[in-house]
Amino acid sequence: MKWLGAFITFWENFKIAFKSLAANKMRTSLTTLGIVIGVLTIVSVASIISGLNKGFAEQISNIGSNVLYINKYPWIIMDDWYKYKNRPDITLREASFIREHSKYAEAVAPTSGRRSIVKYKDKILEDIRVVGIVYEEKDVENFEIDEGRFFSPIEISRKRSVAIIGYEIKERLFEDDDPIGKKILIGGQKFVVVGVRSKRGNIFGQSLDIDVYVPLGTLYSKFGHRRSVGIQVKVKDPSLMEEASEELRFWMRVARALKPTEPDNFSINRQETLLKTYRDLTRGLYTAAFGIGALSLIVGGIGIMNIMLVSVTERRREIGIRKAIGAKRSTIVLQFLIESSMLCGVGGLIAVILSFIVSMLIDKLTPFPATVPLWSVVGGVIFSSLIGVFFGLYPAAKASKLDPVESLRYE
Repeated sequence: MKWLGAFITFWENFKIAFKSLAANKMRTSLTTLGIVIGVLTIVSVASIISGLNKGFAEQISNIGSNVLYINKYPWIIMDDWYKYKNRPDITLREASFIREHSKYAEAVAPTSGRRSIVKYKDKILEDIRVVGIVYEEKDVENFEIDEGRFFSPIEISRKRSVAIIGYEIKERLFEDDDPIGKKILIGGQKFVVVGVRSKRGNIFGQSLDIDVYVPLGTLYSKFGHRRSVGIQVKVKDPSLMEEASEELRFWMRVARALKPTEPDNFSINRQETLLKTYRDLTRGLYTAAFGIGALSLIVGGIGIMNIMLVSVTERRREIGIRKAIGAKRSTIVLQFLIESSMLCGVGGLIAVILSFIVSMLIDKLTPFPATVPLWSVVGGVIFSSLIGVFFGLYPAAKASKLDPVESLRYE
């Protein structure tokens, strides 16, 4: 029954610690403030980053995980932009070359685009991205239609003036009207709306529902050929993305007659590129947040140590009485450790509650999603309690070493 005796000892010390803290409410509140700030900083930033990670994952899902993108520019440019600007444009000939030679490609879809004014009756939308696509686009990018239909092979091959509009384009130009069959002006050219693309959301703060799609051949015939294309390649097996990337690099170098010593003058982009860059950014935020939070916790811990030393001095007579009637040094140490860990634990609990409120406000009042991860809640409370134990060790040891005779004389 040793465990029962240990539990009773712990419980008695817990009650003594609780009464001591309750007797000095203002001092207790001010002492826990540093802990509250430190834990609140860590948990709040963790909740914001967790929400951003979730939102980013949802947004980036619009970029196919088994699709490789051959472009003139890399998606992430870390050095001189002009180095990439001087690269030769990617052409339809190269897209055909890839389609003919790649053994990993399930579908190849070249695309190109331009910015233009889109008009319907008296409503005008400026700087709208007009994207030229081919029939394979619906297979490569999971091109879902909300209303109407996709382009027919005949419309694409004969370069018909037909268009599919994004969901937001429909809402802004047509409101409650049915857009199917209506004529719109794109850069002054007439197009018939045959479909509305399903809602896709945002990525990097940019709406994906404000594009207009036309057949690629129509884009060239109406607005000129002098523009680079992007080649989207859907890989047959997602587990072969690395092999497919290397194969595409090889065939692009062959198509461009590059010598072995010449660097690539094109980029092969993929979803993982964005994910890796994003993880690197959030890792830096996590490090900064934990650094600031840890500093606040240390400052709070030093404050708790100071208050506990004051408490030891104030309660010397109480300690002397307890030791005089047989209290062991370990019992005194346990009492003060429980008190200091309670101070920090309560501060951590308050911080967690406040972080839920903060994350809720951020989620409701700003465009940034926020969700409190469970690990940050558990970690915040446990870590703050450990801070209390660590910074309570010296005061607890000092209290346990007090001479009972001298302590009983203390006034």
